[in-house]
Amino acid sequence: MQAYDTLSETMEALRQEGYVEDFNLREDCLECREGKFKVFADEFKIDEFFRFEGPTDPADEAVLYAISSENHQIKGLLVSGYGMYTEGVTNDLLAKLQFDK
Repeated sequence: MQAYDTLSETMEALRQEGYVEDFNLREDCLECREGKFKVFADEFKIDEFFRFEGPTDPADEAVLYAISSENHQIKGLLVSGYGMYTEGVTNDLLAKLQFDK
């Protein structure tokens, strides 16, 4: 994957590679399709992640995850701030989203 300067450029490139779902972080899963589809921690993998840092404002910092699930034949994106809100998120799901290993 080519390096891109902005979050939007990277998202567009990944969408062209088939990462078309927009995932939302929930307590014990990732949701998409307006909450009608759920993928649990043991059902997906993180294929790539990208960090974006705002030039002056820490609120502009974000992480983009490219996520796939072979079980469900689905690929999508999850955008989260560095200090994502994780209270109430299960340990399994949180561990899966850790990228500093």
